[in-house]
Order: sequence, then C-alpha cells, then structure tokens
Amino acid sequence: MSTVTHPTQMTGPRFGWLSRTEAWLDDKGKGAWIAAMALGFIFFWPVGLALLFYMIWSKRMFNSSCSRRTNAKAWSRTARTAMSTTGNSAFDAYKADTLRRLEEEQMNFESFLERLREAKDKSEFDQFMDERARKAKSDATNADDASDKTI
Repeated sequence: MSTVTHPTQMTGPRFGWLSRTEAWLDDKGKGAWIAAMALGFIFFWPVGLALLFYMIWSKRMFNSSCSRRTNAKAWSRTARTAMSTTGNSAFDAYKADTLRRLEEEQMNFESFLERLREAKDKSEFDQFMDERARKAKSDATNADDASDKTI
C-alpha cells in the first residue's frame, strides 16, 4: 500500500487572513500591491519593506498577469464568440437583430448624454455670464456712488 503525501499549505487558522488578503490584492491587481506597500511605508516602514521584499521574491512586481490584462483577454474571447456564427440561421438572425438593436440604443443613449452635457454647459455658461453682468453692474453702481460723494 502506498501513501501519497501532500505539501502543507499555509491555510490554517493562523494564516487564513494572510492568504485571504493576498488573494484580495491579487484580484485588485498590481496597483493594489503598490498601494499596500506605500501605505506600509507611511504607517510603519518595516511593513512596507516586508511587502516590497515579498513582491520582489514572489515576482508580483514583474508579473505581467495583472487582473486587467486577464479581463481584457476574456473580453476579446467573448467578443470573438459573439461575432461567430452558430450554424443555426434562426438564432444567428435573432442575434444579429439583437446586436443591431443594442447598438442603436447605445447610439441613442450616447446622443442623449451629449445633449445633456451641452444643456448643462449652456446653463453653466449662462449663469457665469449673468453673474459677470451683475458684478459689472454693481461695480458701475459703486463707482457712481463713490464719484457722487467726492463732488
């Protein structure tokens, strides 16, 4: 009878929060590791130094598998899948119609947002011009009052 030995992992109660923190930082990407290291240096420099050494030792600092890049690869794979045909002409027609309708809705929404931004910009500009005109009028009134007092 043979026995198989498994390597022990640091997942016990003593290291559970460390592994959860490491997984959370890995999910957030390289920026989260750098931010944690910077905060470690700010609050207690040995923690920042320990994080820096850990990042270099575990090759997280130079690792190209950042979560954003992984998401970009998954997104491009999804886009390729969405554009491919299934072989079922009815479903492909339905998918093409749905994609066309969604693109049209997106264009309509983007044009709505553009009109909304233009209206906001116009109202802010009108408010600025009104305030400027009021200020110029009050300055002229104050100047007239000052000249009346000097005569």
